[in-house]
Amino acid sequence: MTSTDDVTESKILLAEYDRLKEEQKTRIGFRDNLLYFTLAAATAVVAITAQSGESRLLLAVPAICLILGWTYLVNDEKISAIGHYVRDRLGPRLGDLTSAHDAVFGWEIYHRNVAGRTMRKRLQTTVDLFTYLVLPMVCTTAFWCSPVVQPLLALASLGQTLALAVLGWQFLRRTER
Repeated sequence: MTSTDDVTESKILLAEYDRLKEEQKTRIGFRDNLLYFTLAAATAVVAITAQSGESRLLLAVPAICLILGWTYLVNDEKISAIGHYVRDRLGPRLGDLTSAHDAVFGWEIYHRNVAGRTMRKRLQTTVDLFTYLVLPMVCTTAFWCSPVVQPLLALASLGQTLALAVLGWQFLRRTER
């Protein structure tokens, strides 16, 4: 049996760090898989539309991209929040407790200053915008150009377009510089 003397603030902080990094790792895997799943689902809808000739099915792509895009953004925000918390709160608290001379959890700071990071972040934002904004807008435009556009579906597609604009704005707003 362990005594309460074995429980120290630094051990608690290290346990919190381990749990946060595990959550971050899980969220990164889930977020990255959302991108692949979105592309697969959109491809399936386009293939079914091409086979059936039912252009209204294309409106499923914006709906898919809106739902999965918001989920992607929420996970991305939580991943970033964990990094900020570790860098700004957890690391300094543990550093104070241990009287560390250098930053505790230095990787959390170091990897943000690696050469080419800004370009990689911009490229990732481009991929995200293509997947969650451009691709559904191409499908929406193809629907609008189809010979049989029903007024109710056209109205729904306008609502989707507005929602996609908000989603795109959120992607751009949350891009780290």
